Amino acid sequence: MKPGVVISTDYSDFFFNSAPFESISNMTKLTASKITEIITSSAALRCRFTLQPAGGEGDKVFPPTYLDAKYACEDRTVVVDGEAKSVPCVLLDSVQSQANRMEDALQDALDYGKIQLPIVAVDFSDVTLIDPIGKITSLQAPHRIADAILRDSEFQGVPFRKSELGKQIDNVSIRNATPLFSLCPTALVFGVWDSTGPKGGLGAKFARALVSEIIGYDVKPGVKTGSRIDPLQIRAGAKVKINKKDSTWTLAKAGAKDGKSPSEVNHGNIPPTIDSNAGGVTVSRAEQTTVISVPALRKLKFPIDGQYKVEYDHAAQAVLLSLGLVAVTLAAESGQDLRSRCLLWPSEAPTWELLGKPGTDTEKFEISADEAISLYEAAVISAVDVGLPYNTDPIELTPGKQLVELLQRSQEIAASVGSEGNE
Repeated sequence: MKPGVVISTDYSDFFFNSAPFESISNMTKLTASKITEIITSSAALRCRFTLQPAGGEGDKVFPPTYLDAKYACEDRTVVVDGEAKSVPCVLLDSVQSQANRMEDALQDALDYGKIQLPIVAVDFSDVTLIDPIGKITSLQAPHRIADAILRDSEFQGVPFRKSELGKQIDNVSIRNATPLFSLCPTALVFGVWDSTGPKGGLGAKFARALVSEIIGYDVKPGVKTGSRIDPLQIRAGAKVKINKKDSTWTLAKAGAKDGKSPSEVNHGNIPPTIDSNAGGVTVSRAEQTTVISVPALRKLKFPIDGQYKVEYDHAAQAVLLSLGLVAVTLAAESGQDLRSRCLLWPSEAPTWELLGKPGTDTEKFEISADEAISLYEAAVISAVDVGLPYNTDPIELTPGKQLVELLQRSQEIAASVGSEGNE
C-alpha cells in the first residue's frame, strides 16, 4: 500500500525562507538512506531555535495557567560565556501540549489528504447530543489508542478491546511493537501507557521518543486588568429571579429574599480589577527545544509472525523517525499561536542537528513538511515491502451504549450549570 500526497498546503517557503532567515551552507541532505543510517548509529535529532512575541521584543505573552491560576515558573541553569548562571524561566508550552499540537497537525494533514496514517476513530455522528461531537480519533484522544473513549466503544458490535483487533494491544511490548505500528504508530512516537486496558497498571508502557517544549527566559511577571461597563447602567439592587430549567429570568419582587444580582444574568457593571497572579509575563527570549531520541526507537522490536529480523526493525524505526519529523514540521509550519495573547514568531530559521556517534562532528540540516512527508512515504513503502503491516484505512468504532448515556447525561448537566449559579 503506497501512500500518496493528494493536495498540498505548504507554507514552508513563507515560514522558512522569508527574510531575515537565511539557509546555512553545507547542510546535510536528509535522504531515505540517511534516515536508515541515523537509525543504525545516531543518538538523536535536535532542533533548538529562538522565538519572540509577534508584537516584538518586550511585548507581553500569556503562559498556560495551572492550579490556582499559577504559571509554571522555575530557575534554570544556563551557561553564558562559559559561566553557569541561574535564570528565572517560565513554561510557555509543555511537552504534553506540544505533542498534542503535533498530533493536531497530523490530523489536519490526514483530513486534507496530505498524508496517510493508521488511526482508530470513534464516530458520534449518529448520537443525539446537545453539543455534537463528530469523530474522535486516536490522534485526538488524550491517551491515544489506550484511551477510555476507544476502550468503551465497539468494533463491529464487539467491545473494542475484546475484539480480535483490540486484543492485539493486550500483548504489545517493547519486544513486540508490531501491533501498535499497524494500528497507531503515533503512540510509539509520542508515548502511551495502556493503564485503562485489561491489565490496568501492568498494561504496556512506551516512553516518548519525541519531546518538545517552549521556555521563556528572564521572566518578569505582569498584571492584567478587567472590567465591564454596562451601557444600560443596570444597578445591582435590581434583583432578578432565575428559572433553573431553561436559564430564563424574570424581575424579582422588591425585597424578595431569593432575588439574584443582575450580574448572574450578565447585566450590570463589573468594577475594574487587577490580576497579579496570571497577568502575563515579559521574557528576554523564548526558545523551543525538540529532541527525537533514536535509541528510544532502536529499543523497539517489530517481529512478523514471531520472527525477529534486523530489516523489520530498521524499516519500522525509519517510519517512526520520519513520522516524527512530519509531525514537528507540520506543527511548525502551522505557526506558534499557543493561546490568546501568546503568538510567537521564530527569530531564526529552525535548524536541525544530528547527534551521531561520540567524537563525530554534529551535522546540520533543514527540512520542510513536504520533504519530511516524502521521506515518510518512502519509509512506509519500504516497511510494507518487507512485510510489515501498516493499516492506512481508518478503523471505525461506534460508541458503546454506556458511553453514550454518560456523555448525554454530562452534557445535560453542563447545559444546566449556567442557570444554577455556575456550579
